[in-house]
Amino acid sequence: MFLEKTDTTDPGFLIAVVRASGQQTLFHCYQCGKCTAGCPAAFAMDYKPNQVIRLLQLGQKDKVLSARAIWVCSGCSTCTTRCPCNIDIAQVMDSLRVIARQEGKTAQGRRVVLFNDLFLQSVKRNGRVFETGVALSFNLRTKAPLRDTAIGRFMLRHGKLGLTPVRIKKIQEVARLFGEREKG
Repeated sequence: MFLEKTDTTDPGFLIAVVRASGQQTLFHCYQCGKCTAGCPAAFAMDYKPNQVIRLLQLGQKDKVLSARAIWVCSGCSTCTTRCPCNIDIAQVMDSLRVIARQEGKTAQGRRVVLFNDLFLQSVKRNGRVFETGVALSFNLRTKAPLRDTAIGRFMLRHGKLGLTPVRIKKIQEVARLFGEREKG
């Protein structure tokens, strides 16, 4: 059920998300569903993108922050492009992930958080992602070391993956960007 009588509301939560995401137009969403209709990940979400926005409008902080949807969102911005109210829904989802991490509500997205951390560590270290290293680290940490071996062999055979990381020339620029990110 979408809402139950026992659900508590936090009217300040919508304001906090508006501030965090910069999306003043969250108030304007009228549930047309265009975001959900275009979302390539909607099939795997517990709440569809338009439902997440509606839950925000209703102040359903606990439901939103514990939703699988915010972790399934790939940030492709299809929803944003389709929104007639010009809501950057991908930015809202990103802000919700940040808030969920700050509040320790990452149970639904534990694997996503781990993958994100490994991905960013790889970019920080090399200036670009080292896919093979990220995949191996992720599989080892999730206790599935042989996951994706068939596709990995295929990609290696066809030159789509490397066995060693490639560092970019201006790695100090990437370090500067990460420094700014960590400050802000």
